[in-house]
Amino acid sequence: MRPAPFPWARAMAFGLGVLRLSPRDFWSMTPRELASAAEGVYGRAAGAPSRATLAALMRAFPDGDEK
Repeated sequence: MRPAPFPWARAMAFGLGVLRLSPRDFWSMTPRELASAAEGVYGRAAGAPSRATLAALMRAFPDGDEK
């Protein structure tokens, strides 16, 4: 399975549009620097739930036959 391609359009829209970077400044950033800037604007992305949290959710909202 191939990884998803880098979302260049979204990265450029964020860097040039939201951060209002010059093209020179945008293209001199590393992807890690851009990700840190996005975290500063939007906050840290939520991680995956723990096993215990997932188990509790599965008990609270079980899949089953719905008639």
